[in-house]
Amino acid sequence: MRRPMGVAGAVVALVWLVLTGCTGWSGAGPGGVASTGPGGAGPAGQGASAPSGPGQGTGASAPGSASGSPAFRNEGEYGAPPRIPSAPGLPGGAHALGFARDGSGFALLAECVGVAEDPESGFCRQHVAVRDAGVERWVPRRSPLPRIHGTDGVSADLQVLGPGRALITDGGGDRPEEAWFTRDGGRSWRAVDRRTVGRVPEIPAGAVLTTDCADPAGAGPDACARKRLVVVSPADGRRRALVREPLLGAHPWPAAQPEPDGSWWVSGVDPLSGRAAVAVSRDAGRSWTVSRLPSTATTPGRGVAVVVGRDAVYAAELGELPGGEPVKNPLRALHRSLDGGRSWQRTWTTGPEAEPRTLLGVPVPGPGGRVEIGGERDGYVSVDGGRRFTLLDTGTSFVRRTPLGLLRESSRCVYELTADGVRWSEFELACEDRVG
Repeated sequence: MRRPMGVAGAVVALVWLVLTGCTGWSGAGPGGVASTGPGGAGPAGQGASAPSGPGQGTGASAPGSASGSPAFRNEGEYGAPPRIPSAPGLPGGAHALGFARDGSGFALLAECVGVAEDPESGFCRQHVAVRDAGVERWVPRRSPLPRIHGTDGVSADLQVLGPGRALITDGGGDRPEEAWFTRDGGRSWRAVDRRTVGRVPEIPAGAVLTTDCADPAGAGPDACARKRLVVVSPADGRRRALVREPLLGAHPWPAAQPEPDGSWWVSGVDPLSGRAAVAVSRDAGRSWTVSRLPSTATTPGRGVAVVVGRDAVYAAELGELPGGEPVKNPLRALHRSLDGGRSWQRTWTTGPEAEPRTLLGVPVPGPGGRVEIGGERDGYVSVDGGRRFTLLDTGTSFVRRTPLGLLRESSRCVYELTADGVRWSEFELACEDRVG
């Protein structure tokens, strides 16, 4: 969606644009788990809800654990954070950034010029910066994006689809959406048709999982009655429908990237109860296992942000809150699983005042029950799996999953990566116009 902005504040607003912004059913009783498609796991236990008032939860240990010790162990890549070179001298400001598993990456930049007194006379040049695998620098390369008026706002987005491969999309709203794909690290780009073509049985390595409108076909978000899961292919940047998808209501909300253990997650609603539910695939989307969360909410929310840590899985339920001051990006509850998502405990229930009440991106899981929440105004940390939180002195941040780890954006042009939720490596991009 295009967002108008004045030239004077265009670059600074880019980061805040990011921060404020993202079938088959085999039958299970309320709270149960079901699998879809061949190869899916059989029914598992019912998720246990933690009785709670605002901001607290108790609840029993998850099945398969002893005295609360985790039975789940994620054998994904955990350790020291990957090191990314800084490039503070890149032109303009960065507003989209992505990486592949080999450490290569792409960044979109917007360099806006003009005067505040006459914003109509201003314009923004759009650039692409690329880091090739093993190279200790970022290199500006030709961008397929047009120069835009300073009052138009920046609408371009970026999806990295594996080493040297990326898709840039632009437009929507009052003009047609356009897309360009590269397979050679941004040295050349070719236009891509945005329509979904054909179907695929699995999600290939490097692909991005998203949705399009299945009914009515091609409708915008506000007019879409039913969405479907689609795969953005690393082979050509085209969209293809996924053959099997979990039955999670009419508007499934997928995570774009897999977690470190290779699992893919989608959220939605349990069709039997209408309560929040999640589905996981451990075979690249060929089959799915669905579980209902122990939510107290009876109305649909905005989705569930799932993140897999070394010894626990966290599911942050998003949606409007009962009582209290209205907030952006509201966090309804935090759920924790110690058995890989087979069963869940609700460890945090958001009330009218107790913080955290908001979430930017996804939680940051660490070892031994540590989990961080980046809220609208502040950050919070828990060391008991999300039952009690204390204020962090590092402020707030937006966190999202990348193939290299969790990427944190806490201030303009400063980024951090972590693989274990504790150690972070910092780098800078496009800081020429940074104030202060």
